[in-house]
Amino acid sequence: MKTTNENKMNEDSRRIARIRRQLLPDEVRDRLPMLYSQEERGMDAVAQVKFFTPWTSWTWYASEYDPTEELFFGVVVGLEREFGYFALAELVSVSGPGGLAIERDEFWNPRPLSECA
Repeated sequence: MKTTNENKMNEDSRRIARIRRQLLPDEVRDRLPMLYSQEERGMDAVAQVKFFTPWTSWTWYASEYDPTEELFFGVVVGLEREFGYFALAELVSVSGPGGLAIERDEFWNPRPLSECA
């Protein structure tokens, strides 16, 4: 018989796996260029995917991805707009009011980072 803690851990593991699949399904992961492959393009590198918090104005635009490290590069728009690295694990770990999670914009049309607000 499973303990309450084991049930909670299993529930958390299933939630994390579900969020990971929603944020980065295979077809999205496969179209992201490898990390550092776009750096010569600078602001013209294309943001292939957009993530956002539905309860705030924070947004992450990913132009590159390393599937081994599960690390993105792109533009993060929060209190300021900045280029940088962010990890899939970080996106998955964020939990908002009522258990809301970061989401992927399923209607996002790739565009240059320079056009990402």
